[in-house]
Amino acid sequence: MAIRRGFMPGCSLPSYSPANISKTIGFLQDVYPELSVVQKCCGKPTKALGQVDLLKARFGSLVQDIKHCEIDEIIVACQNCLNMLKESDEFQTVSLWERLPELGLPRELRGKAAQSDVVFSIHDSCPVRDTKGIHDGIRWTLAELGYKTVEPAQTRDRTRCCGFGGMIVPANPDLAKRVMDRRVKDMPTEHIVVYCAACRSSMLMGGGKAWHILDLLWGPVVTQASQPPENVLASPVKAWLNRYKSKAVINRTIT
Repeated sequence: MAIRRGFMPGCSLPSYSPANISKTIGFLQDVYPELSVVQKCCGKPTKALGQVDLLKARFGSLVQDIKHCEIDEIIVACQNCLNMLKESDEFQTVSLWERLPELGLPRELRGKAAQSDVVFSIHDSCPVRDTKGIHDGIRWTLAELGYKTVEPAQTRDRTRCCGFGGMIVPANPDLAKRVMDRRVKDMPTEHIVVYCAACRSSMLMGGGKAWHILDLLWGPVVTQASQPPENVLASPVKAWLNRYKSKAVINRTIT
């Protein structure tokens, strides 16, 4: 029997870029025509707040939805969702960033940024600091695209918090800003690539020029003259509007 796969983008990525959601789903559908998409909170914010009962309810509801869709393997774009879902033995869980090297990039994207004059510093997400396959997958993708990169001193399994995690922003915004500023100062270049939309917001708030790796994959080639996309996550209204648009994209593309 064929394996049925699902894609889970998380919460922050749909709030940031409906276009990236649409193009990623399209890419995965070309490989997995029976692809499902799951757009629901994994419960990680409630875990960070110590709301144990609410966490159990939200995570349990998510697992039931995935089972209801008869998904055998779920491909996850969010690092927090990845760690949460790995706690369930009801299905297989894999990171999008680990799956990309296995699938390969579309021919037209390979080497598209070979002439770019930008050197990107890579910021690794702290929830997956011990997941070497994700680190390698991100760097493979950037190399396939043709972008030049450099590593900060605190990288891979030694990466630092971006300042957004653990609900620190609403709990202690002054401390969050200091952590954001520190992380941007770690970077050898002003251009930063991340693979978490919340991390991108932090890099921008810390004064850096940051792009999500899906911006580089599906968007125009970034050069020294390019400006990063707007920090949408800094505006709750814009973030919720984008999440609504992302759900509309999912409804149109998944039948």
